[in-house]
Amino acid sequence: MAFRINEAIEKGREFALHRLISSLPQELRNLSEAKLLDLIDRFGPVVDAYPCWHPLVASNYDPQIPHSYPDHRCGYNGLDHTVYLRDAFISCPYGGAEEIIESVENLESRDHLWATIEAEKLDFPLYQETATPVLVKCTWHEPMERDHTLPKRFAIARILEQEIPNWADYDLGETWETMRTYFLGQPCGARSSLFVNQDTGQKMKTVWNAVLNAGVFGPIKV
Repeated sequence: MAFRINEAIEKGREFALHRLISSLPQELRNLSEAKLLDLIDRFGPVVDAYPCWHPLVASNYDPQIPHSYPDHRCGYNGLDHTVYLRDAFISCPYGGAEEIIESVENLESRDHLWATIEAEKLDFPLYQETATPVLVKCTWHEPMERDHTLPKRFAIARILEQEIPNWADYDLGETWETMRTYFLGQPCGARSSLFVNQDTGQKMKTVWNAVLNAGVFGPIKV
């Protein structure tokens, strides 16, 4: 099935509204919904999982277990009831908002020249009235592509930076088809996602296949 970007964007938006708004008291929903939609416009769209090279998940990258979701392995503590956006995520713990903010402040991101990761409490309720929502945002210093997808240069360089140093640990080379969800994020198609456009995705695939076909990681797994 073809990857339909507009359908994926709308599906993600509906998911976020249901997860973060539907359980709030009726009198709080309109204001919270409007502010949530503003965050989605600023940092979205809503996504299912991040590319393994995205600054929000790449602080402690493990090639054996590529990180697609922000959690303690990426340096975050206290996350709960979390919704992911392309350039941010919203987490709504009942307690532990300060723990999230402190963990972000202590994050040892190796992408600090490319992006800044910051956390702040939101001033409106989400998920439940007693939860304390926190926004963790990634502010890019590198220009986006013209269609506002993530930078081609960064995506390709980070894949190589993450994978090549571990070449000796591989017994088999994993195909693009196996790795594309880790490289493109989810939802995705064959060569694009809500993070990268077709041109970027095709170049990522070309570079990966060149490394693979050169035998850097050993025989190709079939």
